[in-house]
Amino acid sequence: MKGNAAVGHCLEMSTGDMRTVVRLLTAVERTERQERTLARVRTECERTDARFREQGIDLDVSISRALDELIDGTPSTDPCPAYSYAFYQAVAAHFSDPTDLGAWRRPSWFRAMDDELARHGVPSDLLPGTFLFRGPPLRLPHPGDVVPAIGTLPAGRATALADAYARVLDRLDPEFRGPARRLADALRAEAREGGSARTAGTNPATLLFWFH
Repeated sequence: MKGNAAVGHCLEMSTGDMRTVVRLLTAVERTERQERTLARVRTECERTDARFREQGIDLDVSISRALDELIDGTPSTDPCPAYSYAFYQAVAAHFSDPTDLGAWRRPSWFRAMDDELARHGVPSDLLPGTFLFRGPPLRLPHPGDVVPAIGTLPAGRATALADAYARVLDRLDPEFRGPARRLADALRAEAREGGSARTAGTNPATLLFWFH
């Protein structure tokens, strides 16, 4: 990825049923509703392409082309972030509005946070480095850099994560206490909203994390 490098990285979280995203991208014959959704996704991909051109960012493969290749099942094997951006736009068309989790350091910093949380007994599957960079359920070409990064966590694990972090907050090194509290608060709020959604008849089964 060539162009102006951003200072810091943004982390966003949204909730939805990942099965609808996978069905959209892998369907042999799409329904009319899926075709309308795909048209919206393609428009957002084109808008992102235009914004990147204005910023002098060259992804080698356009996001619009990456979307078409994902749909055709013919993505490049060369590293390129365009496919991650295209997949994210497909997610955005199905998931809730994103929750802004603020600006964070480079992804490698989370290894130190993982070590600190694990030292105090937080289970490995609840460490941020485990789920924030897990990747999507579909195989995508590597972005070629550490960002953008996609992570997922089953929505049913949100409360367990928030509780696990809350139990150790007072014992964490000050460098990690604030970030751990931020994640715990966001996941606890998401768990409450998810419970309300299920009561209303929907099933937001997956938390999607977008680090960019």
